[in-house]
Amino acid sequence: MIRNLWGPNDVASYLGVPVGTVYQWRSRGGGPPGRRVGRHVRYKPDQVEQWFESQPEGVI
Repeated sequence: MIRNLWGPNDVASYLGVPVGTVYQWRSRGGGPPGRRVGRHVRYKPDQVEQWFESQPEGVI
């Protein structure tokens, strides 16, 4: 079963960063992978967690 998708606010809350940072990562081609659903960006929680785990310590 698929968990609910996250929006930018959910990703920011999970990572403990401002939502503006999530938008900056996306506009610069970085950050966790997200997909457009209409005019909204949605993230799979598992992919956000995998992205976080793949980051070297002190980079985020």
